[in-house]
Amino acid sequence: MTPQRGNDGSIDTRLQGDFPVVSAESAADLVSDDATVLVSGFGSVGYPKEVPLSLANSNRDLELTIVSGGSVGGEIDEQLVEANAITRRYPYQALKTAREAINDRRIAFSDRKVASLGDEVQYGGLVDPDVAIIEAVAVGKDWLIPSTSIGQTPAFVNAAPKLLVEVNSAQPLALQSLHDNYLPGKPPNRDPIPLTEPDGRIGSSRVEFDPSKLVGVIETDRSDTTYSFRDSTEDDQAIAVNLRKFLTEEMNRTPVFDDALHLQFGVGSLGNALMGELAEFDPDGRDVIYFGEVIQDGLLEMLDAGHIESASATALALSEEGQAKLFENIDRYGEDIVLRPTNISNNPALIDRFGVIGVNSALEIDLYGNVNSTHIRGTHVLNGIGGSNDFNGNSLVSICALPSTLKGGDISRIVPLTPHVDHTEHDIDVFVTEQGIADVRGCSPLERARMIVDNCTHPKYRQDLREYLDRVEEQDGHIPQDPELARELFD
Repeated sequence: MTPQRGNDGSIDTRLQGDFPVVSAESAADLVSDDATVLVSGFGSVGYPKEVPLSLANSNRDLELTIVSGGSVGGEIDEQLVEANAITRRYPYQALKTAREAINDRRIAFSDRKVASLGDEVQYGGLVDPDVAIIEAVAVGKDWLIPSTSIGQTPAFVNAAPKLLVEVNSAQPLALQSLHDNYLPGKPPNRDPIPLTEPDGRIGSSRVEFDPSKLVGVIETDRSDTTYSFRDSTEDDQAIAVNLRKFLTEEMNRTPVFDDALHLQFGVGSLGNALMGELAEFDPDGRDVIYFGEVIQDGLLEMLDAGHIESASATALALSEEGQAKLFENIDRYGEDIVLRPTNISNNPALIDRFGVIGVNSALEIDLYGNVNSTHIRGTHVLNGIGGSNDFNGNSLVSICALPSTLKGGDISRIVPLTPHVDHTEHDIDVFVTEQGIADVRGCSPLERARMIVDNCTHPKYRQDLREYLDRVEEQDGHIPQDPELARELFD
């Protein structure tokens, strides 16, 4: 496939225009004590760093509402939290400091689906923004070029009355070759998104704005905090083998995949490991294309090996080694990688259009196929729902892949009833663990439960789960269950 390039041309200078270049401290002074702040960032990269640090160190009595596109780094979700500067947080976080403050209810947290967040901010009344703080590799009087993520940057820039831009010289200008910024029109007269191929280009490397919004530009060379992926485990490898088996059978089952497979993997070490392990997958002459949220190291390896044709995402969530490799070879990767706003990368209509096979993980699942992605024991949030709901609910085939146990086998991830549900029994088609595959499409609740127990649970817990089903099956009802017995067996 040949990408369609934007027609605005590339730039070779980071600062272009007549605008105020200010210190981070001066920029922080432009943020009111109780401001609602929209910040760039997704996958813990591409977020502003200097202004949040200055706010954290200001000794002001701050009560900020922070809205990000996805996860961000420690300058926001550690330093600002430790300064007691954040009172409300949307829509996702991934750091221990923020997580503890949320679970202690020192920060009011609302976990949101990321695909629709831009619309919620612009049109839905979620927040009334005061300022957007955006990281960029370059800025002009009425445009900016994002850095290592796009996330909700176009929507946030559009929604905010004031704009602060951090221009980061630690990020290469050549990142502009990856970007395809496209902001859908306003409902109810919104046109269909004109993307017909996953690696096509429908927008620009630039995000444009009203020049009167730009109140300050801050120069920085502070790098992103890169990912640390754990090594692939035996369970990861076994899950990958089972996933390859399912994909092979699915290719042979339906003509939808005669020409190409469009895959998505969730963020994190398991998704990264599965991408790396799928190097041995044989698509039998079909194109394999990635259409998802993040570019991770495993995806670069697949591109390098020629196992995938192209990759469309919203962020470069890479390790230090992976980021260095991409930066050093960005011209080559620019032919195959496209970064888009989240309301495009996670758009339900596009996920449906391309017939995506979505592969996401979870904390735990229950016997009837309900999935808990976010809350430990149903009470303590871990990170957030992120984009898993976008893909689980809209993929042609939705797969939940996870190890069957935690803590070296001491905890079963498959339980009679999960105390928190992020994705219902209607959202997931296939479950894959290191033990096997449960394709539950078309199954009744009890059929689904038996298949999950027999094919996906660890042998250590299989008999207990079978006995639970035997006992509740004696009850009436479409979905028989016994919460007290479930707690007795798996509390």
